[in-house]
This record gives sequence, structure tokens and C-alpha cells, in this order.
Amino acid sequence: MTADPTNRRLAELQALIEGENNLVGVLANLSAALHEMLSTLWTGFYLVEGEELLLGPFQGPVACYRIKKGRGVCGTAWDESRPIIVPDVEQFPGHIACSSRSRSEIVVPVYGKSGRVAGVIDIDDEKPGRFNMADLRLLEGVAEMLRPYFD
Repeated sequence: MTADPTNRRLAELQALIEGENNLVGVLANLSAALHEMLSTLWTGFYLVEGEELLLGPFQGPVACYRIKKGRGVCGTAWDESRPIIVPDVEQFPGHIACSSRSRSEIVVPVYGKSGRVAGVIDIDDEKPGRFNMADLRLLEGVAEMLRPYFD
């Protein structure tokens, strides 16, 4: 019997950040590892600062610096405190096109110890319908391992 690939990936990512308290370094290495694991267009983090999400460590083409709460997929996931999978970004009302190559997106909130959203994991791809429930499980696991780093 083979191990669940999601659990195996989460164990690899947990081992990557184990014992490290440099938040920027942790987010940078996680974005690089996820980008490589998932082979996506853009993989990274936006962090809550006031009423905006600010660009954090990422891999891929240049990105938007700031996203207002409730705007686009990232701002909506933050505002509604829920993950969002968008099979076709052109069908998402108010989608923010940081890259014209993006066709699908998944965004998962990262909660701090207080339970408030501290940021989001954002992943974009050129292929429509790219993301699924296994990707969501993986990213929710990553978000949970990041909880101790916030608040």
C-alpha cells in the first residue's frame, strides 16, 4: 500500500521548515517547493497589512503589489475567510489579472494563532480547470503548518 501523496508532500514541506523561525525564509522556501511540486505558473503568498494584502515571497512572473480586501480571488478569499478554486479566471467577477497568462487559480487563507486571516496562499496556472480537491487539501495543510508563524 502506498502512502497518500498529499500526506507525503505535507511531510516533505514540514521537514523543510522544521525549526526555522525566519518567516520570509519559510515563505520563500515553501513557495519554491510548492512551485516545483505543482509545476504552476505562479506560486506565492500575500500577507495582510491593514485593509490590503501585500505581496510576499513567490515564484513566477511579476505580480501585483497590493490587493484590497474583497477584490479579486485573493481579496475575496480573505474577506470571506474561505478557500476558492477558480477553474476559469475570466468567469470570476472582479478578477485581478496580474498576469495575462493566468487562466485558473486557487487561493487558501492562512490563519494566525488568533484565528484571524493573516495572509493567503495564491497559485495560478495557464491551464483552465487546473486545480482540484487534492490541491486544496495540500494547501490547507500548508496553511495549517504556517499558523504558529502569525499573531
